[in-house]
Amino acid sequence: MPRITKVYTRTGDSGETALGGGQRVGKDTARITAYGSVDELNSTLGVALAGGLADPIPEALGAIQNELFHLGSDLCILEEDKERMPAPTIEPKHVEALEGWIDRLSEELPPLENFVLPGGSTGAAALHVARTVCRRAERDCVTLAAAEAIGDQILPYLNRLSDLLFVMARYENARREVADVLWDSRA
Repeated sequence: MPRITKVYTRTGDSGETALGGGQRVGKDTARITAYGSVDELNSTLGVALAGGLADPIPEALGAIQNELFHLGSDLCILEEDKERMPAPTIEPKHVEALEGWIDRLSEELPPLENFVLPGGSTGAAALHVARTVCRRAERDCVTLAAAEAIGDQILPYLNRLSDLLFVMARYENARREVADVLWDSRA
């Protein structure tokens, strides 16, 4: 467990930061952009949780926020450094857990008959924002993966998480007895 004794270090003042393996890279590199988007996603989940969500969503999101730190760790250590620097990573069990949550919550929802617009209850709207940030984090990781190796479960995890956040938004609306906002393709 890291011990943080000082919040500022001044080592990033020149626009560079250190990866987990010690390499210095620009703060605008694809790797930093990718895990910055994952950090932003984690923050949006914190905002959604702070607003109050129907059970069992908080239980799931608590675990997911921790797993997003695993994902950030997975991204901040280069693949070639992972053998000598073991750190938390995203594993198949994490993806399977997301699929389990999707299945569990979907059982309680009516089938989709139209596209759903972001909105409804405040909690559902916050989960839709998190879903879109998750999709951006996924795109940023796809960009990174085209140039450098990343953990093989990162993209499946983010893909599944965005699906779960969509299901959670629908579930939140259902529990609050607020209708999903449906797309009117004829408007």
